[in-house]
Amino acid sequence: MLWNLKGILAAAAAALSVLVWAPLAGQAKDGPVRVDVELVLAVDISYSMDPEEQRLQRDGYVQAITSPEFLDALKSGVHGKIAVAYMQWASSFDQDVTVPWTVIDGPAAARAFAEKLIEAPYRRARRTSISGAIDYAVKMFEKNGFHGLRRVIDVSGDGSNNDGRLVVEARDEAVKAGYIINGLPLLIRPSNLRFADIENLDEYYRHCVIGGPGSFAIAVRDIKDFARATRTKLVMEIASPLMKFDPSHDIDKGSIIRAQDRPAPVNCEIGEQLWRDRWGR
Repeated sequence: MLWNLKGILAAAAAALSVLVWAPLAGQAKDGPVRVDVELVLAVDISYSMDPEEQRLQRDGYVQAITSPEFLDALKSGVHGKIAVAYMQWASSFDQDVTVPWTVIDGPAAARAFAEKLIEAPYRRARRTSISGAIDYAVKMFEKNGFHGLRRVIDVSGDGSNNDGRLVVEARDEAVKAGYIINGLPLLIRPSNLRFADIENLDEYYRHCVIGGPGSFAIAVRDIKDFARATRTKLVMEIASPLMKFDPSHDIDKGSIIRAQDRPAPVNCEIGEQLWRDRWGR
């Protein structure tokens, strides 16, 4: 129960930091700051993410957000700027904001955001609650001081939902409220929690996690593809529809999974079932 108490205390502290900081983040005297995209990067830090995967995940965002491709996409928007926050998650009670809401409007702001990511400590925690990550991310948008043309939740992780409420419930509520959920499923190596492995995590993300207009996921199947996939995903998320961008120039086009292309159904409760089979609850 000690880990659960720690998770609850961590979540409470993180929620307090968001409430205290958010109204000051982008609030201008004449109202919310207008940006092209409000973006929450929600990254998995559960124990299935080994230290190397965590480092790759963090480094991928550091490289992507300072890349020429990202900065070009940034300039293509109506306002030429976005608001972004970086949030870590594990169980349904364990989320923390690593880098709070920040305006990125050019190379200097992008480098400053990346430096905060580099300096942030790493940690790992129990369980995997994608639903908890989505619910927490939705709350992060409330009174954050920004008004974006799009509100995007970007979920990256290497396992299925096995804690908290059903992931499709959280996903569907967020989509109904106007949020877009994209994904970065990591298929680099099998999970450390062997009993909770699923072979088709990319299809799980397609059917159970992503949603909203134009939503997509990019599957990462090899370590060498991580930085490119992360960069492509961010460019696709923030680029103006008028910007000519062909993601197949950067990564294998077959890695891009779109929500509207859903073939045979997938069991979206597989993570919860595997956990119950293992522990009997």
